[in-house]
Amino acid sequence: MRVGVFIEEFSPHVGGGYTIQGDIFQSLLELGRESRHDFTIICRRPEKLREALKANSFEVIAFPGTLPQRVGSIARRSMAALGDHRKLQTRLEQLTRDSGIEFMWFVGAEGVQLDTPYCAIVWDLQHRLQPWFPEVSANGQWIHREAFYSQFLRRAAIIIAGTEAGRDEIARFYQVPLERIRILPHPTPRFALDPTPLESGEILARYGLSPGYLFYPAQFWPHKNHANLLLAMSRLREKHGLTMHAVFVGSDKSNQDYIQQLTNSLGLSAQVHILGFVGQEDLKALYRHALALTYLSFFGPENLPPLEAFGLGCPVIAAKVSGSSEQLGDAALLVEPTNVEEIGEAIRRLHDDPSLAQCLVKRGKERASARTGLAFVRGVFALLDQFEEIRRCWGPSTGPA
Repeated sequence: MRVGVFIEEFSPHVGGGYTIQGDIFQSLLELGRESRHDFTIICRRPEKLREALKANSFEVIAFPGTLPQRVGSIARRSMAALGDHRKLQTRLEQLTRDSGIEFMWFVGAEGVQLDTPYCAIVWDLQHRLQPWFPEVSANGQWIHREAFYSQFLRRAAIIIAGTEAGRDEIARFYQVPLERIRILPHPTPRFALDPTPLESGEILARYGLSPGYLFYPAQFWPHKNHANLLLAMSRLREKHGLTMHAVFVGSDKSNQDYIQQLTNSLGLSAQVHILGFVGQEDLKALYRHALALTYLSFFGPENLPPLEAFGLGCPVIAAKVSGSSEQLGDAALLVEPTNVEEIGEAIRRLHDDPSLAQCLVKRGKERASARTGLAFVRGVFALLDQFEEIRRCWGPSTGPA
């Protein structure tokens, strides 16, 4: 098949979405010759990818094109639609048809409903499970997400979920047959599996840090649950005399001021270090010198930071949410994200028991190394092979032009 690969334009500040898409794209470049399918990359800025694509036979197409191209395309499609009362095709639909693409693979979580068969990936449906969080409900977000998923997922030929919990949520909320939902776990970011030694003492010194802190790389959204971690730290100090430091990294998504105020009101200002967005080398160093990753997000069913921590030898404390036990297994201490006492006890156990930390690190490394971008892409290749047996039943131009 001629397969279109739609690449979103992500910024590193987006976080997990940028990391996942970049790793999958790099793995596709490395493995492209293993597949019998022809791949066409579709992205908004193809000039950024041409150098990487030199060694491959992949075609690259600009989407949505220049302004004159967009205006002309809309005019032509509008006239055609008016002429025989058909729907107005999207620009991507037209590009797909003009390029002879038979199947579209949306690498990121965003996409466009197409008549062309396509593969979608779902990272979370938390607007359905926890609609009270403003980031998935306020300012029209709930309406937007629901309108998008209710059509996009129902039309998809293949939907990729990372866990059985995620698969079941898709089927329950959008009445998608289970046969169309396939499980491919999120890959461990490749930077976390890089065995290259890292001189990190200078990095810690630059931030004024000493090893043994709690590490939380997460954007400042309410659902990331920084608040209950701060309360647990305060309780540890009051009840057990244990003064823990915490390092927060990530972009502000409207909640940082509130977290700073809570930090101050709890008397934790000297213990909490908010570093903002950091680069990958700094991130690796911060993982490797932490007592633990404290990933307490209310959202699941999969998250990348625990996989990063696994790969980099950092023990993990994570929230017990839908999908977390599938993704993390016995390689993490799972806690109720609202239970301050339980969070604090998990921290105290790791602080007091180095053998427990070593056990978690060993289990985590085994789990991380089994989930790579290469394995994920090979899984997608297998899904494409299976669907090709259906897609070969009609030609590329079947249907209204």
